[in-house]
Amino acid sequence: MIRLPRLLAALSVLLVAGAAAAQEVVHHRVPGSDVPISQAVEIPDGRALVFLSSFGPFPSDDKHASAHPGDTKAQTVAVLKRIEDALARIALTHADVVKMQVFLVADPKKGGKSDLAGFTEGYKQFYGTPAQPNLPARSLVQVAGLVNPAWLVQIEVTAVRPRAR
Repeated sequence: MIRLPRLLAALSVLLVAGAAAAQEVVHHRVPGSDVPISQAVEIPDGRALVFLSSFGPFPSDDKHASAHPGDTKAQTVAVLKRIEDALARIALTHADVVKMQVFLVADPKKGGKSDLAGFTEGYKQFYGTPAQPNLPARSLVQVAGLVNPAWLVQIEVTAVRPRAR
């Protein structure tokens, strides 16, 4: 026979575990798609949103911009590494990113079209991996130009500060 205090303790543990699970950020994948983005991301009450300014592959005032790699994939990786560093400085990671806005410039080497395939190859190194499966909701637009004419990609992100890891 289970005693009432033990039963109440067990129920308390279940309720706390359920409440904790309900407080997690929920990433809703795009149904039937292998596109590495979330269709929607739910953020529970009480979580802090962290908005990062946008990053290019190198600082906009870099006087040696022509020395940087120029294709979209390489620039995407460079941007996401800069974002990774910025997130780390405030105790966050790519896993905490819930929204991403991407600005692509048409690549002259691609016939004046943005290189979505190159962007995606770079992006998949950081998102949707076994080590980091969380996928942000994402907007991606082609723009006429960016602040530095050598940039092909610029990205800004919004992250959610977790309660505890």
